[in-house]
Amino acid sequence: MATLSDVAKKANVSKMTVSRVINHPETVTDELKKLVHSAMKELNYIPNYAARALVQNRTQVVKLLILEEMDTTEPYYMNLLTGISRELDRHHYALQLVTRKSLNIGQCDGIIATGLRKADFEGLIKVFEKPVVVFGQNEMGYDFIDVNNEKGTYMATRHVIGLGVRNVVFFGIDLDEPFERSREKGYLQAMEGSLKKAAIFRMENSSKKSEARAREVLASFDAPAAVVCASDRIALGVIRAVQSLGKR
Repeated sequence: MATLSDVAKKANVSKMTVSRVINHPETVTDELKKLVHSAMKELNYIPNYAARALVQNRTQVVKLLILEEMDTTEPYYMNLLTGISRELDRHHYALQLVTRKSLNIGQCDGIIATGLRKADFEGLIKVFEKPVVVFGQNEMGYDFIDVNNEKGTYMATRHVIGLGVRNVVFFGIDLDEPFERSREKGYLQAMEGSLKKAAIFRMENSSKKSEARAREVLASFDAPAAVVCASDRIALGVIRAVQSLGKR
């Protein structure tokens, strides 16, 4: 099994340089990094990341905190887990999936949080002294990753309006959160431009709830209607309702 000394000898550099390339690559030139990585690959040398984490007082673990119930009928969380774990693996980090109750089990270097609501920031995240990135728009000053909710809903609404549908309604999530307000705003902007009457129905983010509500709403229209949905879960319920009513 190749050692750090073997890599240093192969690359014709010092062991200290190899160590810097592995542990502090930002302090080394691209030329040196390329040289050392080439030697590591040729010798099939795999750094001991557990030992490195111990020396640096790190765990090489990132927790994914999920604060809402996962719906097994939608691919959202599976895609999220796959993408995050793949990227963490590229940087030699392990992913630990946690919930509100299991958040404090084990150490970590940081948290990626999804499904957070305003109350969670003060009572849960703020007291946790680790770097936090939120998956979803927030107004609490934390770094976050999200899509352009307003523009996306605007485009979806404009699309169905362009199909000539007379009634275009919005099924939103019954939450006073920035991402939901942005989605409703996009819908309303599109409706204003079309001179159509807007209709917003808010509900729990559940496919079962939206299915029941969609049956009621769609049955009340005597002309074709389209439903713009705030989430995949709500959309799944609407699709089931449409199918049960013999519509499409």
